[in-house]
Amino acid sequence: MKKNFAEKSVNKTFLGMFALMSATTILLHSCNNKKDKKESQKMIQKNHPVAKKVQKIDDEKVLSDKRVIYLTFDDGPNNGTENLLKVLHKRNVCATAFLVGQHALGSQKQKENLQLLRKDELIELANHSYTHAHNKYTGFYKNPALVVQDFDTAKETLKLQTNIARTPGRNIWRLNNVTSTDIKTSSEAANSLKKAGYKIVGWDLEWKPKHKMELKDNHQAMLKKVDSIFYNDLEKTSRHLVFLTHDQYLTDAYSINELDLFIEKLQKSNRFVFRKISQYPKINEVLN
Repeated sequence: MKKNFAEKSVNKTFLGMFALMSATTILLHSCNNKKDKKESQKMIQKNHPVAKKVQKIDDEKVLSDKRVIYLTFDDGPNNGTENLLKVLHKRNVCATAFLVGQHALGSQKQKENLQLLRKDELIELANHSYTHAHNKYTGFYKNPALVVQDFDTAKETLKLQTNIARTPGRNIWRLNNVTSTDIKTSSEAANSLKKAGYKIVGWDLEWKPKHKMELKDNHQAMLKKVDSIFYNDLEKTSRHLVFLTHDQYLTDAYSINELDLFIEKLQKSNRFVFRKISQYPKINEVLN
């Protein structure tokens, strides 16, 4: 979709702001690095705070110069779930956790983390399958009936209230207004999930890990990627970006601090609003 001149002008402002913020961050980084690490370590140790309510924003109230970001975190409950919640509460932003059924039963700690997620008003819960395909995705998607059964089991086990879901190991979309499949051999299974009533949401931007399960890029690099996606109209739905990372990448001070800075810089730009995935455009319509 092509942008008109006014939209391009707004987006160039985005680029300019982010460039200025990045330069300022680099200058201050050496002075603040030790302080940031200490704050991150405190965040790991701090008790989980009381949930804050996040005001819902109707589409009509999103100004034309605003962009909407949906923070989503896969594979929980897991190591890092508590740290994720602490970052969200520090910044008072909402997010969506796509849960794996087996992970909720994996250990006593994971069971406790599930309860933290359940009672937290900043988080909504969604389906990321029961088995996570046992991490053997090719064989998993060859059997569409098994895929649907797996998601049904997760929904029942986790007592999920919605049919919003994300497929393991695949960036697949099956909504009324968005249809996309990254690996075409998964199409039949994705169609079966849609037929069963599931609303499949993929992502527009992923923050990937290093080999040591730490966040790979710094927050400045991710901010530039956000800006690039909006400027070049690479979102599945214009002005709406679904962001993905994982709970288990948030166990070290560096990763926690970088996620915190990423959210902080987005907030301070005053050009973004944050929403849970259930507020994604047209997601609540009945599937055809």
